[in-house]
Formats: sequence, structure tokens, C-alpha cells
Amino acid sequence: MGEKKRKQEAAKKTVFIFEAKNYRFMLIGIAFIAVGFILMAGGGSDDPNVFNPDIYSWRRIRLAPAFILIGFGFEVYAILLNPKKKD
Repeated sequence: MGEKKRKQEAAKKTVFIFEAKNYRFMLIGIAFIAVGFILMAGGGSDDPNVFNPDIYSWRRIRLAPAFILIGFGFEVYAILLNPKKKD
């Protein structure tokens, strides 16, 4: 009888670490990371003997890594965000 009551009390006290605000920022970060990897894709050559200079385009060298770093920044912010804190 005591064990059953203890399990019921434990089930009532389930507390989530993150709240909806945290998950929204995490999804934004994942979206930025995914867009960054999509921007980085392509630029290869079908023939290994032919060089394609498009692999060094501004989009792949500057823009895509910036999106990925911004996404990781959102992820860190989402983890460290304390939504219970009053402003």
C-alpha cells in the first residue's frame, strides 16, 4: 500500500526542466542550423577531372556557416533561458 501511494505522489510531482518558451527557441535554432546546411549543400562536380569553382561561392563560405553559428547560439540561449524568472 505504501509503495503505491509513493508512486502516485511521484507521478504528481513531475516537473519539466524546459517550458514552451525554451522549446520555441530550440526550434528556431534547429531551423537556422538546417537552413545553414541546406545552403552549404551542392557545388560539386559530376566529373572528378573537372574543377567547379562554385564550391567556393560566398553562400557556402560565409553565409551557411553564419547561419549554423547563429543556430547554435539560439540553442545555447534556449538551454540557459529561465522562463520562470520575472522581468
